[in-house]
Amino acid sequence: MYHRLNITLPDKTLKMLNQFAPKGDRSSFIDEAIQNYIAQIQKQRLREQLKEGAIRHAERDLGITDDWFALEEESWQQNVQ
Repeated sequence: MYHRLNITLPDKTLKMLNQFAPKGDRSSFIDEAIQNYIAQIQKQRLREQLKEGAIRHAERDLGITDDWFALEEESWQQNVQ
C-alpha cells in the first residue's frame, strides 16, 4: 500500500534530486534512498551493540582465564611435589 506525502526540501536537496530522479520516478527513488539509509543506520547500531557485547565478554573471559590459570598453576604445583 502506498501513501501520498507532502514534504518540504531545501533547494540544494531538490536540485540533487532533480539530477538523479526524473519527476515521474521520484517516489521509487526516495523509497529506495530511505530504505538504504535505514539499513545503514541499522548496521551501524548492530556493530555498536556487537562491539559493546565483545567488550563485556572480554572482561568476563579475562576473569575466567585468570581463575583457570590460578587453578591450573595450583594443580601443577601439587603434582610436581
